[in-house]
Amino acid sequence: MAQGKKKSRAGRKPKMTKETVDKLETAFSYGCTDLEACFFAGIHKQTLYNYQEKHPAFVDRKEQLKQNPVLLARESVVKNLKMDPNLALKYLERKKKDEFSPRVEMTDPNGAPLPPITIKIIGQHHEPGESTSTTGDGK
Repeated sequence: MAQGKKKSRAGRKPKMTKETVDKLETAFSYGCTDLEACFFAGIHKQTLYNYQEKHPAFVDRKEQLKQNPVLLARESVVKNLKMDPNLALKYLERKKKDEFSPRVEMTDPNGAPLPPITIKIIGQHHEPGESTSTTGDGK
């Protein structure tokens, strides 16, 4: 290339087209990571980051879209609570742990933790380096 001349980009297609942004938004609405969304849209992650620098509002849109699967899952759980008692119990175990958690804590009558239990194994004593295997013939 001759000095002073700039390389022309006339034939190069822009990577961030409306179609590419739509693909990114679709992937983000599935809860995809940036890398997964870029793969889905067919762009390099740096292309996404450059786009976000030029369009800061897209970062907020991306984070909102990533919450979509969580919202759908919550909606599904809540809609199905009446029909599935096991699901209802699971929901309560997580949302109202103090009342419904299956976890059992062992405490003394005052609520203090119990002291650790020491277990002493009684049996034959072996010296360090001494074999502990038996042959079955009494030797």
